[in-house]
This record gives sequence, C-alpha cells and structure tokens, in this order.
Amino acid sequence: MFSAIARVFRTPDLRRKIGFTLGVIAIYRFGAHIPAPFVDFPNVQSCLAQSGGTEGLLSLVNLFSGGALLQLSIFALGVMPYITATIIVQLLRVVIPHFETLYKEGQSGQARLTQYTRYLTIALALLQSTTLVTVARSGQLFGVTGIPECENVLTNDVWWAQLLMIITMTAGTGLIMWFAELVTERGVGNGMSILIFTSIAATFPAAMWSIWQARSFEIFLLVLAVGILVVALVVFVEQSQRRIPVQYAKRMVGRRTYGGTNTYIPIKVNMAGVVPVIFASSLLYIPALIAQFNQPQAGEEVPGWVAWISQYFTTGDSPLYMLVYFLLIIGFTYFYVAITFNPVDVADNMKRYGGFIPGIRAGRPTAEYLDYVLTRITLPGSIYLGLIALLPLIALATVGANQNFPFGGASILIIVGVGLETVKQIDAQLQQRHYEGLLR
Repeated sequence: MFSAIARVFRTPDLRRKIGFTLGVIAIYRFGAHIPAPFVDFPNVQSCLAQSGGTEGLLSLVNLFSGGALLQLSIFALGVMPYITATIIVQLLRVVIPHFETLYKEGQSGQARLTQYTRYLTIALALLQSTTLVTVARSGQLFGVTGIPECENVLTNDVWWAQLLMIITMTAGTGLIMWFAELVTERGVGNGMSILIFTSIAATFPAAMWSIWQARSFEIFLLVLAVGILVVALVVFVEQSQRRIPVQYAKRMVGRRTYGGTNTYIPIKVNMAGVVPVIFASSLLYIPALIAQFNQPQAGEEVPGWVAWISQYFTTGDSPLYMLVYFLLIIGFTYFYVAITFNPVDVADNMKRYGGFIPGIRAGRPTAEYLDYVLTRITLPGSIYLGLIALLPLIALATVGANQNFPFGGASILIIVGVGLETVKQIDAQLQQRHYEGLLR
C-alpha cells in the first residue's frame, strides 16, 4: 500500500493535481472561519459553546458547510445552494420537456443545464443568506432563549449592513462553486463532492470529542468500533449491484461487423444515494418551522398542536419522529429512483442498437422486466438508507451525541461514496501511467 502511495507522489502530473486539490481545500476551510461583516465573532463562539449547535434542517446545512453556517462566516451557506439547485434541475427534467431534450443532446445540452444550475444556485444563495441574516438578527439562530450573546450576534443591524452580509455570503457561494469547478478541471475527483467531503470530515473530531466528554473513554471506543463496522457495511452495500446480462446481435454495416458482444446493466442496491435522506430531513423540518412561528406571547398558553409538535418533531429522540423519518426515506427512495432510472428509455436504447436480455423479448417486455428488478432491489436499498439515517438519532438518544453524529446519516454515505470514487479515479490514472493501480 505504501509503495502504491509513493507511486502517486512520484508521478508529476498526478502529484500536481493532488497538490492543487489540497490547496483549494485549505483555502475553503480557511474561508469557513472568516466571519462575515458585522458579525460579533466572540459572541457567536460563546453561543455555540452554550447551545451545543442546532437541530433540524439547519443541522443538515451546518453539516454540509463544515460548521461555517452557525459561525456566520463568508462561506456560511457552503455547498447547500448548489446541491439544492442540482436536485431541482434534475427534477425539472420530468416536468419541463425542454430540460429533458437538453439532457439528451449530449455535452452541449448538458452544458446549458449546468449554466441554469449556476444561475439557480446564486438565486438560492440570495434567498438562503437573506433568511440566515434575518434569523440571526432575531436571535433565534441557535434555538435558545435567555442568552444575551445569542441575541446580539450582529454588531450592526441597519439595512445596509444586512445587505452587505447577504451580498458577502452569496459571493462566498459563487466562489465555492468556482472552486469546485476548478478542482473538477485541474484536480482529482469531482470538485463539489470533494468540498462536501471536506466539510463533513471537518466535523468528525469535534463530534467524537463531544462523545468522549459527555460519556467516557470506554463509550468513545465502543462508538469508534461501531463506526468501523458501519463504514464496512456502507462500503459493502454501496459497491453491491445487480448485473443484468445484455447481448448485442451481430450486424453488418458495409464490410464491417458490429455487435456480437456481451455486457450487463449494473443496477446498484442504493441507486438514490443520499438524496432521500436530504428530502426527508427537509420535509420533517417544516412542522418545527411552523410551530416556531406560532409561539405564544409571554403570559399566553401554548396551543395544544404547537406543544405536540414541539414534543415529537423538534428533537430526534422521539420514536414517532424516527418512524416518520424512516417511512419518508423509503418513500423518497422509490420516488427518486423512478425519476433517475427510466426502464422504458433503457429498453428503447437497447432495442435501437440490437441489444436484448437473454430470455426476454425486446421492447415493452424488457422495460417491464427492468421495472420488476428495480422495484425489488430498491426495497432493501431503501431500508438500508433508513437504518443508516437513523443511526445519528439513536446515538442522540443513547450516548448523548448530537444529530451530526459522524458514523451515520448523510455524513457517512457521502464520506464513503466520495472516498471510493476519488480512490478509483486515482487508481485509473495510475494504471494509465504505470500499468499498475493503487488498488490490487
């Protein structure tokens, strides 16, 4: 293994790419600790220490920003606007035929879709930064009351100061998007995935340290052992796939013979990735948000429905919250897989190029067979996603961890997925140069 790593750094081109990627990561993490204008940084740090973070959707956004959101830094929004814009554009392909046409046009059409994603990212960054500044100005960013530091995190709350903060955070999102494209073009791996990986990995030491402080060293070791098992399980499932054999008939084009090859369609157990977890977390935050805006004035009685939501849907240690969360993930997994994998299109493409599944007629029977396989393989995949997503909530209720528990939920799925993909890319580039890869 060490000799393979040494070969990576002995290859000038690959060494330059890795160095460039690490340089961008260092700048990104440095910017995550630079406070935005008119932010009282000592008050923010004091409030973070007393509140212990936040929950709900803000917890997910804070995770993807590497803790920059609650620090109100220039990179406070992180990569979340780009992720949201990408998902929206992908879903709009089903609704808007023009988007689907662009997607099928190849590289030129997908370049236009990427441009639309950039515009939507900036628009979402404006909206989210406005919301963040408004919540910070109201003193409810950290979800606690009665702490003077949390109510005075801004040194100046006049309109032009708030406008400058919004512009700064939006520009930070645009800079992050540019960093990601530079890493994709000149570095190693997918730039946006690498930055997400960096943001989540940056929260690991603090999360593990909080478990050590809250419990004991023995509990810390137990959590670490469970984490290693979870990582192994996630790697196994993420690499698992159902291979559907496909044969292509021979055909003559002039004097040349094409086809006659055997291949397969790889259908992964987890085709939806981390998207259902993000969808379910976002949807479950809505009841808590509605209850937050319907809190009674001082001296008034709390409405029954607000108290019920506050009891069951604001913290993750409620069994009802866990059950609804689990069922939502299963539903969103089927929904997202149905959008991203169209058996009819796959069957039509196979028929067009003379491909067929042995024992299955081409055309509609092939589409029905693919749908049959996809429906059944998605069930264990959705249950696996639900169980992994529940791990932080279980840790919250048992060992006193927060909802950013490192060995579960969206964090472990992204860490493992991006890590595997990056290692595969480095391995492929090594094989091109030395005929021997990083993996054996």
